[in-house]
Amino acid sequence: MTQDELKKAVGWSALKFVEPNTIIGVGTGSTASHFIDALATIKHNIVGAVSSSEASTRKLKQLGIPVFDCNDVDTLGIYVDGADEINPNLQMIKGGGAALTREKIIAAMAKTFICIVDQTKMVNTLGHFPLPIEVIPMARAYVARQLIQLGGNPVYRQNVITDNGNVIIDVHNLVITNPIELENTINSIAGVVTVGLFANRCADIALVGMSSGVKQVTAGDSYTIKSE
Repeated sequence: MTQDELKKAVGWSALKFVEPNTIIGVGTGSTASHFIDALATIKHNIVGAVSSSEASTRKLKQLGIPVFDCNDVDTLGIYVDGADEINPNLQMIKGGGAALTREKIIAAMAKTFICIVDQTKMVNTLGHFPLPIEVIPMARAYVARQLIQLGGNPVYRQNVITDNGNVIIDVHNLVITNPIELENTINSIAGVVTVGLFANRCADIALVGMSSGVKQVTAGDSYTIKSE
């Protein structure tokens, strides 16, 4: 199977977690886009969705799925989204698509976070994928200097403005052995909106697209993949 076929397989497999008459948290990116396609096939059974990006919102509306503002929703049963990297504890790096802040808000609202990825995103230690950080524009240089002190190589993502009007710094050359500690440290830097480490709020379930099919992983499995 190609990588896109793996992404499609996990996107559609997440449908089994969707309960009738609920509002679904929906993420951003190519794998989440396949989930949106799948969700459209049962749109008459759900109330609607909360979206983590303008791009996902547009697609949901085009497919006839009502989109709700986060402020009008108390809780979400599930949130379905992809990741750029995910470790055996189901801690993730997210933000390759620059939607990390909204993704983190929706993840916090959801009772169950379901991460949908293909097998190439599974790693033992986070950090090979550059760590995205959303930053208020006036703080970009200051935040970059603080990140250098943490041992990273910060790179300003040119010509990218987030849906919130901020900029992205991608931090290269990090070996993230303590994701929770690093998440808390970076979030405490003045000018940081949020960091794309999802460690304090990790995924509850990962659906992993592999050549042998879609496998379900829970935290602590150490990637002993379980067949569905």
